[in-house]
Amino acid sequence: QVPLLESGGGSVQAGGSLRLSCVSSGQSISIDCMAWFRQTPGKEREGVSVVVPEGGRTFYADSVLGRFTVSRDNAKNTFYLQMNNLTPEDTAEYYCAADGGPVCQTLRRTGRVDLFWQAWRVLNRWGRGTQVTVHS
Repeated sequence: QVPLLESGGGSVQAGGSLRLSCVSSGQSISIDCMAWFRQTPGKEREGVSVVVPEGGRTFYADSVLGRFTVSRDNAKNTFYLQMNNLTPEDTAEYYCAADGGPVCQTLRRTGRVDLFWQAWRVLNRWGRGTQVTVHS
């Protein structure tokens, strides 16, 4: 499996914005669910947002709804996360994931994003992460 590569992390003041990118080099993302997760030391990895293929239905964690926006450019095999009005609670390592298998298909069919989040360990492809730090 071709790994993913995240970029765009950094350090910003509260209220600021960042745009994360996730590139899949050499493997199409057109049939994959594309997701962003985040993790802080000592805590479980948590889902931030996911977009399904073929129609682009999107899901967001309650904590980022209205502030974060995902988008995908299948022609560029790139997936984005626009983060606005950042708070210190958004500080984390952000990871991109891609999956076209049963977990993605279940999400497409049922809309059960909670099941998708819970299955993060079995998602097909991951990036190595990019750090986002928000200062108060």
